[in-house]
Amino acid sequence: MGRFLVVGEDAIKKGACTDIYFRRVVEVMERDGVNPHVVMEVTASALPDPWGVFCGLEDVINLLEGLPVDVDAMTEGSIFYPNEPVLRIAGRYRDFAVYETAILGFLCHASGVASAAAHIRLAAGGRPVYSFGSRRQHPAIAAMIERAAWIGGVDGASNTCAPEGIPLAGTMPHAFVMCYPCEEDAWLAFAQGAGPEVPRIMLADTFSDERDEAVRAAACGAAAVRLDTPRSRRGNMRAIIEEVRWELDVNGYPDVKIFLSGGLSREEVAAYRDIADAFGVGGAIANAPVVDFSMDIVEIEGRASAKRGKRSSVKQVYEVAGRRVTLPLGAPAPEGGVGLLVPCIGGGAVLVRPKMEDARERVISRLLALVGEG
Repeated sequence: MGRFLVVGEDAIKKGACTDIYFRRVVEVMERDGVNPHVVMEVTASALPDPWGVFCGLEDVINLLEGLPVDVDAMTEGSIFYPNEPVLRIAGRYRDFAVYETAILGFLCHASGVASAAAHIRLAAGGRPVYSFGSRRQHPAIAAMIERAAWIGGVDGASNTCAPEGIPLAGTMPHAFVMCYPCEEDAWLAFAQGAGPEVPRIMLADTFSDERDEAVRAAACGAAAVRLDTPRSRRGNMRAIIEEVRWELDVNGYPDVKIFLSGGLSREEVAAYRDIADAFGVGGAIANAPVVDFSMDIVEIEGRASAKRGKRSSVKQVYEVAGRRVTLPLGAPAPEGGVGLLVPCIGGGAVLVRPKMEDARERVISRLLALVGEG
């Protein structure tokens, strides 16, 4: 370990970051000369919502590259449902057993964040949503959090370690306002000193009533005011936002928008989307429930086999006229069906690498279809 309690990339790649029982059983199997060819599938028997967004495949491919395995998976950004295999690995068990912990960690966490982001984007009803939650997670995984949120559909992210290509978004902290003699001094300093590419979004709830600070911030050149109070104030948040909107309008600032943040839940985003112009969402995305994937043997030495409670045999998931069908891989494909699990690694060689933008577009197109269906 180094200065921080962070597991390094080399340890993960070598399989050194794993549950201890994998190392122990591999030693026993090696002693006994046991190393069957198996196929293992990754599935989730239940989800926090009716569907999820598959994410984290890039890390899995980087992890397994060079090992004597074959990997098939749904493309990153695919929508998946309970009991559908999203990924399968074929190879000699001892060759990849110690990687199960990391594989599930990559997929469970990233898919949870991406799924939450997608559902919140739907709840926002077309209003912009920004990922403001990387501070709710260990900084070592900030890039993963922002990448998964971006794939899930957010319009930008706050962390400077977000992968290249993700727009950075942010306003100002309360501490900035408090470091100046008065709010106006801080707002004017920001308006004059921030780069021309930075939107003039002024925090309007540091000391005074929100509607009072909002009008004063607008007079200092705010293009939008940020209200960060849903969880820190008692009272009717809708009434507060409506008052702010009213006062901005009657004081000659109808074009100044309202940016809402502060511990927002998905339900609050849906509730305020008609009166707020944009949302900064933190923990509801970054602290999203992980997808509870498991990785299980479904075939041993060419014979269908699974533990109790799991479905044996290698499977394929088909998209057929807007519905999903899961069948044994050897069964005839349904007419017009498109198989969703595609080869990613063959004999250790990478066949395809996920692209973040493609994954995001896949999610966005599906969300648009869901809105159309609604």
